[in-house]
Amino acid sequence: MQLGMLFAASAYVLWGLFPLYFRALQQVAPLEILFHRIAWALLFLVIVLTVRRQWGWVPKVARQPKVLLGFAASSVLLSVNWFIYIWSVNNGHVIDSSLGYFMNPLVNVLLGFLFLHERMRVLQWAAIAVAAAGVLWLTWTAGHPPWIGLALAFSFGSYGLLRKTAALGALEGLSLETILLFPFALAYLGWLAYQGQNAFVQSALPAKCLIAAAGPITAVPLLLFAAGARRIPMSTLGLLQYIAPSLQLMLGVWLYGEPFGPRAPGFFAIWAALALYSLESLWQAWAMRERAKASGNATFADKSGVS
Repeated sequence: MQLGMLFAASAYVLWGLFPLYFRALQQVAPLEILFHRIAWALLFLVIVLTVRRQWGWVPKVARQPKVLLGFAASSVLLSVNWFIYIWSVNNGHVIDSSLGYFMNPLVNVLLGFLFLHERMRVLQWAAIAVAAAGVLWLTWTAGHPPWIGLALAFSFGSYGLLRKTAALGALEGLSLETILLFPFALAYLGWLAYQGQNAFVQSALPAKCLIAAAGPITAVPLLLFAAGARRIPMSTLGLLQYIAPSLQLMLGVWLYGEPFGPRAPGFFAIWAALALYSLESLWQAWAMRERAKASGNATFADKSGVS
């Protein structure tokens, strides 16, 4: 349990510090960063899969067109999410990007209701209503909807929806997604190199190392998250996930000096919605454990003849 919390918390801390890495590559165009991230992540994942001798899934998946089609769709959503995030961080919208990941749990609940026919409880509806009020405030203060946060929340939520029923685990799934995206990355990066504009080719050694670091920077948090998720309850994992957007928000306000004051009431409403959602989830988890205990005790009493 403690090791699982350490793994999961470490993953969310690393994700929360992502703005530092992408800001260090601010001289590189967001689209090029995206394709470098795909290419170097694939190289790192190939090394990990080889070391772990974990290639058995490839022949099975190759014979299942529906699985390949599903992962092709999830790879598109993942690349869209990555691109919007990279662009927003490198264009002074770190706070807006953090908003997307604050909203993501509520978006997941809404997508589950719309597409998986999951029943929403009263407090979950209330949390979504409070969050919607926060989004309306942000729309009113900015003069337009918070499109960066909404795009990040819904692209990642839709990605999670596809991966929820996927046939592969986190490591294998990300590997397949990067394999499917790699031809596009190779073509684009090759074209840039031909034009003499590829940042990796043109840069000095420190910058080359920084670009190549996109591989482990992408994959290591995922591996930590997968290891943590197997060891701790989903309710605990759900609370830990707020580490990442909280760190991003603090970086945006304190390090990069982005204005927060006018948007504060909207964020407070969304935080209140998240608190309501989290408390309701914890209460449901506690109630399920109590029912399981009561059921177990009743079964034991029946078997032992105790009345």
